[in-house]
Parts: sequence; C-alpha cells; structure tokens
Amino acid sequence: MNLFLEAFQWIFTPVWTIVTTERTNDILLRLGEHLGYTFASLIAATIIAVPIGYAIGHTGKGREIAVALSGAARALPSLGLLTILALTFGIARAPIAAVVVFLVLGVPSILAGAYAGLEAIDRRTIDAARAVGMTEWQILTRVEIPLGLPLLLGGVRNAALQIVATTTLAAYIGLGGLGVYIFEGLPIRNFTEMLGGAILIALLAVALDGVFALLQSFAVPRGVTAGRVKIVRTSSSRTRAVAGTSAVPGRG
Repeated sequence: MNLFLEAFQWIFTPVWTIVTTERTNDILLRLGEHLGYTFASLIAATIIAVPIGYAIGHTGKGREIAVALSGAARALPSLGLLTILALTFGIARAPIAAVVVFLVLGVPSILAGAYAGLEAIDRRTIDAARAVGMTEWQILTRVEIPLGLPLLLGGVRNAALQIVATTTLAAYIGLGGLGVYIFEGLPIRNFTEMLGGAILIALLAVALDGVFALLQSFAVPRGVTAGRVKIVRTSSSRTRAVAGTSAVPGRG
C-alpha cells in the first residue's frame, strides 16, 4: 500500500507545490506524446478499416478473409514487430514505424465493428429501403451506416484501449510517451516511478474509454430510441391479503 501512496505522491506532488515544476512539465510532455501516437494510429486504422468493413457488411462478401487477417494481425507480437520495423525504417523514421505497428493492432477491432454493425441490421429494414426505390448507395449511407454507427464506435473504442496500452512500447525505442517512466525506472529498480507511470497510463485508458462510451450512447439514431417500448411496472390493482383479514370486501 505504501508503494501506491508513494506513486500517487510522485504524480501529484509537483501539481500541489508549483505547477511549473520540471516534473509537471515532463509529465505533460509525455502525455502529449502518448496521445499523439494513439490518435495518429487510431485515425490511420479507422481510414483503412471502415471502408473495407462497410464493403464487407453491405455485400456480404469477404467476411472469412477479413476474419482470418484480423486474427493474424492480433497474433503478431507488438514488441518484436516494433523492433523490426524501427530497424528497417531507420532511427529517423522510427515514429512512422511505431504508428504502423499500433494501427495494425487497431485495424481488427474497427474492421469487426464496421461489418458487424451492418450485419446486425434487420434484413427487413434493408428490403423496405429497396422497396421504396432507394439505390444501393442511399441504402448504405442513409440506412446502414446510421444504424450500424454504435457498433462501429464500439470497435473504435476497443481499438483505442488496445492502442493506448501498447503505445507504452514506444519508449522502448526512444520515442517517448508515458512508458518512459516504466522503462527508465526498470534498470534502477525505481518502483515508485514505474508504478506512477503505469497509473498514468491506466487513468488515460479509463478516460478515453469513458469518452468513447459517451459517444457510443449518443450515436444511437433518434428514431431507434423513440421506437423503444418503455417497460412500466405498475402496482397490482388486486387487494393484498393481510394476515387476519379477508381479501374479499364485506367478509371477515
């Protein structure tokens, strides 16, 4: 327990004393680096995965290939891939190698969310859209994408959590991020600094998860929420039987 208290003290002491201390500035710098790699990778993964996922979900073709590729991408060892690409790209282009590794990790979740969102739509809704004369593009953009948006955001949410956790490895090749505190503290056995860095990463992941959960709840189309039937529990109109009395008026 003392180690946790020391870790929180390590995080918050600079803020309580003087905001412009070197420690506080360093934490904010590392936080900015961590968020930069996370969002760059997430945006790149979204640009790649969403069109492919929508094509699979709308046409129903290629799902097996996408599942196989997603499984293979998830099985890749992140640290090994990061080391290989950083050495291949060179030290000057190491940030690009890091973004490539993190986007490979994020693509499967977003791809699954995109095509699962379209597959989950009731086929009668699609048939009704065709029956009123909508083109395939109109069905995709006006029916399937809005209805599948919550599941897509769920996939983006999962990808964000995986990327923000794995971005810790960026410090392994000298690219900064909050993982710096873990890799700096490891050789000198500074467990307070290591735990402080791990807590910061966990808090960042929880904050991102909360933001995406909020976006996911707002993404449900208004027509869908309006169509939901409220379950209203009402008390029974029947007279309760009380011990020593009769349930039928006029008796007992």
